[in-house]
Amino acid sequence: MIRGLALAMIFINHVPGNRYEVLTSKNFGFSDAAEAFVLLAGVSAALAFGKHFEARRWWAGIAGPWHRAWSLYMVHIVISVTVLGLVAAMLRFGEVPELISRDNFNRFVEDPVGVLIGLPLLLHQFGYVNILPLYVLLMLAAPLLIWAGQRRPGWLLIASITVWAVAGLTWQNLPNYPNRGGWFLNPFSWQLIFVLGILTGLALRGQRRFVPVKRGLIIAAALYASLAFLVKQVPPVDQGFYVVMKTLREAGVPFVLVDFNKGYLQLPRLLHVLSLAYLVSVSPHLRDLSASRLAWPFVVMGRQALPVFAVGTVLSFAARAALHYFDPTLTIVEDVVILGGLLALVALAWVKELSRAALGAPRPPIVIPDPHRPAPEPQRAAQI
Repeated sequence: MIRGLALAMIFINHVPGNRYEVLTSKNFGFSDAAEAFVLLAGVSAALAFGKHFEARRWWAGIAGPWHRAWSLYMVHIVISVTVLGLVAAMLRFGEVPELISRDNFNRFVEDPVGVLIGLPLLLHQFGYVNILPLYVLLMLAAPLLIWAGQRRPGWLLIASITVWAVAGLTWQNLPNYPNRGGWFLNPFSWQLIFVLGILTGLALRGQRRFVPVKRGLIIAAALYASLAFLVKQVPPVDQGFYVVMKTLREAGVPFVLVDFNKGYLQLPRLLHVLSLAYLVSVSPHLRDLSASRLAWPFVVMGRQALPVFAVGTVLSFAARAALHYFDPTLTIVEDVVILGGLLALVALAWVKELSRAALGAPRPPIVIPDPHRPAPEPQRAAQI
């Protein structure tokens, strides 16, 4: 359910300026749906492929994530070419140059050969089409991370935090081409949240929690999430918080600890998504909510995450084109493109589910232990 909700918010946020953005998580704290997406990707990888390493089926444990990485790579190339064609068509036939003048599409006009070199190498990424390259690299590293997480979870976590800290302190990143600079979502930084997801998933496979339920942790997570909410929603609190952070930076505290850069997943953003994840994980109502009819659209979207994300990305650019082409002051246009897009994604996921069932390949449930009960209930699956 949570992954489906994250995908819905990603679609909405990829159409910047629409009035439905106020309902997405980025308005209630420092992180947004992208962090949740990557965290859940790590959980899913551990749940799906950890069994192979437990049974010492080494090649299956390696081939599974790498096959997934190849699928992600192919989808990324198809999405990139499709949206490039869409924004080019709006320039040629719709007389809407705004789309191709931003989000790194203008580089194709200036240096098409360089872009054609960088695109298949994952070195050139268009705006709003840059999460799958990160996901590809993380899945390539997943076999090693899962193997290490099963044997030395503490050492893996220390190594991951070290890489995150070094990247944030020294501004290390993978290169762009033909642009200068690095990736928008720095893999050296974002690997930490993926590793935390893997360690969580491995713990769930063992019917336990990676982070135990502690009253002090619940209070700390709730306080931090509340502070982030107030900073986003109450201007005086925002101003005061900005002054505090600025003072800390001027005092020499490293940016990675007191800034909000998304690309380097700096500490305020990281703590926010982890606080939210912890609060959700200890909620006694998650299972019942996931099983409710109201949650069904998000559950089915989460089960078909890759096709939903791919089509949603293309639809988001089509929605942006529509909002530029038609009168943007007409709220009916926003309603049609946003709500219509979400309905299309739910329909896509539903059709994919029906196709899977017709082919005789039902999706096995993922059973997650309930921390509020002494023993897990295998017949009830928490769909996240």
